[in-house]
Amino acid sequence: MKIGIIGTRGIPNHYGGFEQFAEYVAVHWTEMGHDVVVYNSHNHPYQEPTYKGVAIRHCYDAEYKLGTAGQFIYDLNCILDARKQNFDIVLQLGYTSSSIWSFVMPSKSLVVTNMDGLEWKRTKFKPIVQKFLLKAEAWAVRYSDALVADSIGIQEYLSNKYNATSTFIAYGAEVFHPVANDALPNYNVEINNYYLLIARLEPENNIEVILDGYIQSASNLPFLVIGNHNTKFGHYLKTKFAAHKNIRFLGGIYDLQLLNQLRAHCKLYFHGHTVGGTNPSLLEAMGCGTAICAHQNKFNQSVLLANACYFTDAASIKDLILSPTTLQQVEVQKQQNRARIKTAYNWPYIAQEYINLFEKVLKNKK
Repeated sequence: MKIGIIGTRGIPNHYGGFEQFAEYVAVHWTEMGHDVVVYNSHNHPYQEPTYKGVAIRHCYDAEYKLGTAGQFIYDLNCILDARKQNFDIVLQLGYTSSSIWSFVMPSKSLVVTNMDGLEWKRTKFKPIVQKFLLKAEAWAVRYSDALVADSIGIQEYLSNKYNATSTFIAYGAEVFHPVANDALPNYNVEINNYYLLIARLEPENNIEVILDGYIQSASNLPFLVIGNHNTKFGHYLKTKFAAHKNIRFLGGIYDLQLLNQLRAHCKLYFHGHTVGGTNPSLLEAMGCGTAICAHQNKFNQSVLLANACYFTDAASIKDLILSPTTLQQVEVQKQQNRARIKTAYNWPYIAQEYINLFEKVLKNKK
């Protein structure tokens, strides 16, 4: 089977969740004997023509010049190149800047789209952009040959809003243990003696709420915030919390081994995401055996079940910090989360589920 993957900045991962996903599944599918191509931005740090057997095609990406508008040009360039490749399957990861080009998708290839989260609900976008993203979502539903929902909540949403059938295939992760701790001194923190948050610094990720609750608790433990803070909201957060020296904005970190060290040895990992989908950083925290405090919503609860503590506002964050779960309960939660990664979210299983879907879609089209 010849598979093309579009919708990411490329592999190996230097950006985020879909890039991490593409890296794992593309390598796995290649090892299974499939012919896999991943589209990379022309200015991706990795410039070789192949990566662990996966073919890389670099396309011009205008984002560095035009910002968000450049993503549309990049996706169009990837799609135009894909028209020349005779793919059996084009796997489209997300739709925000690609579904507008559905009319030029390769006519002989079948398009499978991972619908990501509810992008149009992100509060960082102006109302006119949210309206466009809702339209882009509808285009992706209409013009894809098959849809993938990586959470039960998204699958239910697609069914209720569009009467659309989708296949639930979760995101993948690994169990990480034992995890070293030699990097902790570089951040002036000690095992089980700091709090951690890893997220894009966006309003719907509840970062401000979490930090407000932390301050209200009067805790003197360090709080590490990892995520690109060179954004409008990032600057707002840094300004608001500038007087609180224990809150440390570390910027984006993409070294998975380093991130795993920080996850595995923190006292409590905060996850405030609210906008749909199975979040990669949450699964990775589960795989590290981290004690987790998550925002209470159906997306997070469908992943964590009873194996986390949940918050709704700053006051509940304060209460959780001041009255933590017992050590025995935390150990059980950690073990259950690791077990969930092994059984429900392991990469080989996820990769095979996609192949099963591709084969089904190809068979139905014959």
